[in-house]
Amino acid sequence: MMRRKIFLLIAGLVTFSAGLFAKGDTYIYDYWSEYEKSPDAYRVSHVVYADDLKLETALKSPSSLFANGNILYVVDTDNNRIIELNYTEKKTLEFKRVIDRVKMKDGSEGTFSGPKDIFVNQDGSMFIADTNNGRVLKIDKDLNEIFSLTEPDDPTYEKGKAFLPEKVVADSKGRAYIAAKNINKGFLKYEYNGEFQGFFGANEVVYNVTDLIWKKLATQAQKEKMVLFVPVEYSNCYMDREGFIYAVTKTFEDYDLLSDKAKPIRRLNALGKDILVKNWDPPIGDLQWGNAAGISDPSKFADITVLDNDVYLAVDESRGRIFAYDNQGRLLFAFGGRGNIDGFFRKPAAIEHIGKDLFVVDSLNASITVFTPTEYGNLIYRATEQFACGEYDESAESWAKVLEYNGNYDLAYVGLSKAFLRQHKYKEAMDYAKVKRDRRNYSKAFKYYRKEWIEKNIGWITGIIIALIVISLVIKVVKKIKWELETL
Repeated sequence: MMRRKIFLLIAGLVTFSAGLFAKGDTYIYDYWSEYEKSPDAYRVSHVVYADDLKLETALKSPSSLFANGNILYVVDTDNNRIIELNYTEKKTLEFKRVIDRVKMKDGSEGTFSGPKDIFVNQDGSMFIADTNNGRVLKIDKDLNEIFSLTEPDDPTYEKGKAFLPEKVVADSKGRAYIAAKNINKGFLKYEYNGEFQGFFGANEVVYNVTDLIWKKLATQAQKEKMVLFVPVEYSNCYMDREGFIYAVTKTFEDYDLLSDKAKPIRRLNALGKDILVKNWDPPIGDLQWGNAAGISDPSKFADITVLDNDVYLAVDESRGRIFAYDNQGRLLFAFGGRGNIDGFFRKPAAIEHIGKDLFVVDSLNASITVFTPTEYGNLIYRATEQFACGEYDESAESWAKVLEYNGNYDLAYVGLSKAFLRQHKYKEAMDYAKVKRDRRNYSKAFKYYRKEWIEKNIGWITGIIIALIVISLVIKVVKKIKWELETL
């Protein structure tokens, strides 16, 4: 009987542990880059299928999402159409219309072939990556062609490969940036009138060191058979509210991730240079790659979206997870996983947001998962936003509430340290920075605390120094007088 009780107790503990660390639970990484469970920052609101939208034909390999206001566009690739949905105040998606044909300039009716992406401008005009037709269509809100962007006739463009545009974004001036399959010189940039302007944000060359050495030693015949060392392609992109392009790539050597050579996420400025801030571990997704469920690859981001508070979220197609980073490159939380249950994915292809609600399309499961933030998630967002706006007292209060949910949340301690530093409460800032080994903020706080302490105590410090000097002089005079008296 006793053995049975012990067995049941152990079994219960094992079950509890398995549930506690179940794959897909929200988590973060601590100072030592160790996995640490966290309260849920998002919860699944609902999962939407074609039947829920009253579509006669099921979604087939949907590949992209785009939000404009409260309208969500779903690129239904293998059905050669785009589904336009309305996101209601009740957090539900309602069918609005199907976009599967456009009126061309010559009066004919144009259709899509394997479209991969859509970008909608503020005036309602759209760029549609009509991939298998080898073009990006710009159409007005009434679905009339404005112009088509096709293969460039330019010396810088390498001819001989099929032109397959897969991703497109545009800036406020109407300039389009296209990521095309087999194009590794960056984005193709087109002016507002459709004129090709060259390449933008060329990616760095990624190579294997062993292959490089072998190429140096190989014969000419062997070299001709080897794969050329060429820059890698961008796999997806997002234009943020400031006009910067966030780009993700899945082509890199695994060992280049931790040294930040791979740069799977980049933020490109007007010159095409990466200006993504990284004041923490590089934003690469999972820091531990293990061989769980037969998956040994590191995170490979399929898509990225950026909230108005500069928090960016990337979806990992390898492990089916979503990673959220603040504008300093610090991981706020991660959640999701591979599977068929709600909140898990078989092959996530795209992520988008309306407000702080998230939408993820699963190309294999032919579904859209809607996530809404929990109170814990909203507190994290609120604290970061308050600090960015200079509301340091309010930010400290929000971070303190985050700690009530999760006493091990590193960024709450860092956030409190930064808030107290801005409030000139240097001792408190040092204490919170010390808890999570935040050397940067501890050093800043210590410098100011030392200066403040000296300023407050300069009077008696000066008095002691003067007294020591006077006493030293008096001792010397006394010793001199005593010596003179003794030598008489």
